Amino acid sequence: MLKQQLQQKLQQKLSPQQIQLIGLLELPAIELEERIKHELEDNPALEEGKEDAGDFDSAEEPYDEAAPDGNAADAQTDLSLGDYRTEDDIPDYKLNEINSRREQREEIPFSAGESLNEYLLEQLGLRELSEKEKTVAEYIIGNIDDDGYLRRDLASIADDLVFQAGQDVSTEEIGEVLRIIQDFEPGGIGARDLQECLLLQLEKKEPTPACLLATRILKDYFDEFSKKHYDKILRALDIDEAMLKKAIREITCLNPKPGNNWGDSMVAVLSQIIPDFIVEANNGELFLSMNNRNVPEMRVNREYSEMFEDYAGNKANQSSEMKDAVTFVKQKLDSARWFIDAVRQRQETLRRTMEAIIQLQPEFFLTGDEATLHPMILKDVAERSGYDISTISRVSNSKYVQTNFGIYPLKYFFSESMQTDSGEEISTREVKKIMHEHIKAEDKRKPLTDEELSSILKEKGYIIARRTVAKYREQLGIPVARLRKEI
Repeated sequence: MLKQQLQQKLQQKLSPQQIQLIGLLELPAIELEERIKHELEDNPALEEGKEDAGDFDSAEEPYDEAAPDGNAADAQTDLSLGDYRTEDDIPDYKLNEINSRREQREEIPFSAGESLNEYLLEQLGLRELSEKEKTVAEYIIGNIDDDGYLRRDLASIADDLVFQAGQDVSTEEIGEVLRIIQDFEPGGIGARDLQECLLLQLEKKEPTPACLLATRILKDYFDEFSKKHYDKILRALDIDEAMLKKAIREITCLNPKPGNNWGDSMVAVLSQIIPDFIVEANNGELFLSMNNRNVPEMRVNREYSEMFEDYAGNKANQSSEMKDAVTFVKQKLDSARWFIDAVRQRQETLRRTMEAIIQLQPEFFLTGDEATLHPMILKDVAERSGYDISTISRVSNSKYVQTNFGIYPLKYFFSESMQTDSGEEISTREVKKIMHEHIKAEDKRKPLTDEELSSILKEKGYIIARRTVAKYREQLGIPVARLRKEI
């Protein structure tokens, strides 16, 4: 049976500008620079430069969510020039900086270094190989990852060579070519797992007694070695601890990721940390500035504004094609204005968030002492800055601040609270610091277990269960006691 029913529903929709702002909030400084560069290239109505405030009307027009969708131009559409020539177009996200000194932007030429792939192909050219072997070798080198490992099995490579290169090659033939590549520098290149990688490097070393013993350990007792069951190795090989120490020293000097030294120069540049904020302590006072040296000022393109003015002032004689042109220009001006405003709002949101963090953690920014960090969660910053928790989460993600004591991720300042046996609230970061100090100073022949760490913390007044100690240890990236054991 059909039934009609009325239903009330409350629904919130984000405007295009809000969606754009959310995306910009998540970007760190270096990615924002790329995003702005892309927008300047993509939108002809947006250009780099500072607009003269006198060119704009003083009245501020409200944001219009009812932008056209780009289909047919509507004759009734209001194309008021005032919507695009207001003071909103003036980018003021740099005007509120504490440090207003501008640094001159210089274009630094980029020099790309030799990649691992190029280095291996260079060595391949020095070997006398048949055309078939050379084709197989080039394909293998192309499949070696950034760490220097070949993580594809030989059967899959054989299938690819048939379909992509028209070469019918057996896995045995591929294995022979792979063995040639594994003789290249750096040692361990082309290995299929860690065990093979370490053994390949040992083959290139002088066959001393320690090196030969290390080779035997890796070949026959790799599982015991990786789990640090040294007592089993001592019994199985009937050797003393001094000999085992020498063999382990040989192994630990090897490179588990031989391709890392040949990382692409561009990747290395992009992986560098660019701080989004700079907090300076001077005579007991804190000064905050935004790292905007690579964030250019932007304005609406004057030619597009004048073009729109001509179109809008000539409505009576507009053809269908002219109306389409008007709609196109309006969309580009909309987009340019929204983007300028989104960047401005982003900078203001970041600034207010960082100011709230400084107000909550002033002692740390003045002294750099980790022990002065107070328990702080997203809600604390949200309440002080006036933003939503989700906004604070986006701002704190992938952002860094430069202080007098180093560069820190914003997430570094967030931590839960816990109570000591005296009822005092402290940051969990303080507990982790104490744990780390005790683990660092422990006897490596008999590392501290989680139970022992829990007892030590209880003696200091921190009532923490063993499973909580295990959680904190994992967050610090510290392995269990058995894997920290040394002889």
